[in-house]
Amino acid sequence: MKMLSKKTLLYYSLLAIPLAIIGLPLYIYLPTFYVKDVGIDVAVVGALLFVARLTDIFTDPFFGYLSDKSVERFSSRKPVMVVGSFILIVSFYALVNPDLDYPKSWLFCFSVLVYIGWSMINIPYLTWSSELTSDYDDKTILNSSREFFAIIGVLIALIVPYLYKVSENAQETLSILFISFLLFFVPFFVLGMQKIIINTTVTRSRFSFARIVRVYKNIPDLKFLQIGYFFNNLANALPATLFLLFIELVIEEKELSGFVLILYFLAGVVALPFWYRLANIIGKKKAWIFSILLAVSAFVFVPFLEAGDLTAFIIISLVSGLSLGADMALPTSIQSDVVQKTQFFDLSISGLLFGIWTMITKFTLALAVALSFIVLGFFDFEASEPTASSLFVLSFLYGLVPVFLKIISLLFIFQYSDEK
Repeated sequence: MKMLSKKTLLYYSLLAIPLAIIGLPLYIYLPTFYVKDVGIDVAVVGALLFVARLTDIFTDPFFGYLSDKSVERFSSRKPVMVVGSFILIVSFYALVNPDLDYPKSWLFCFSVLVYIGWSMINIPYLTWSSELTSDYDDKTILNSSREFFAIIGVLIALIVPYLYKVSENAQETLSILFISFLLFFVPFFVLGMQKIIINTTVTRSRFSFARIVRVYKNIPDLKFLQIGYFFNNLANALPATLFLLFIELVIEEKELSGFVLILYFLAGVVALPFWYRLANIIGKKKAWIFSILLAVSAFVFVPFLEAGDLTAFIIISLVSGLSLGADMALPTSIQSDVVQKTQFFDLSISGLLFGIWTMITKFTLALAVALSFIVLGFFDFEASEPTASSLFVLSFLYGLVPVFLKIISLLFIFQYSDEK
């Protein structure tokens, strides 16, 4: 396999921008929007989004398998991505423009469709990272570059509402982000379809669970990587889900929420080259572990924050933001290495493995919404008039639970063997 060119690196990475623009509203703004503006009960929103995400348990591995079958039939994963692009655009538009007569059904149905469209694009897209190069360090570059552009996309999603002075209106914010998504997605998606050329073939064979079992048998510590990734991703998803509520109700600085988020993601951009270099020196696994420990060292102080502690909250956000790039790039890069290893066992299931990987990613995000919103609902949380006990629970979920989850993740990550 030829060396990775700079042009290929750029063409591959650009698509991460619009995918990140759509990701931020879905994970941060949308749940709060349906609670505060649409008027659905907080526990119901959590339950609906969680059940919608449960569909990923079945659809993500299926679309990974479908991606492999597309290579078998068309010598390309692109047909699956093209169909997914239409589903994603239509369903995202519907989600940010809900039918107020049937808001619960609307949220559930179009959430499922958004996740389906996302999977049909993102799974083949991530799989490309294992097919564009076979070099261990090049895969780190590829995944780091993709996540660098993803953070750029997040920053665009944060800044645009402020530039258009709609940041205080959730409906207008989501609408302007949909337009921003389209403006970046259409040209970058078309460019990727034209410029990314991968000469990949898949041996014709029927799907069977025995082939998946064979992967775990030949790479036994793969399960430690996936379980560790699950707990770490869940730890990241909880504060992402609760950020807007936390800064508004605990710190009481709602108007500065966008500013703090921008600082957080800028810290991720600044630190990403450092994590790339560190991974080349000590290995991806050890670099990832250091990033987790850095985030833990910052978040242990969150439960002590009170109203007015904006400076302390910014410092915590900046420090934890430094670990962001590593958390985004290194685990997927390690997963690419695993996919590369399966070729030695004559197992052409790259898309399926990345389908399982994205299933874990999205399941943790759904679980975070379900856990946090349902627990808050159990303690009679009301965003308009929160009680002292419900604010304590909010702080506990936002800050302390993620620390415990990251510690658990380390217990599994340590058992994974990261070898070139």
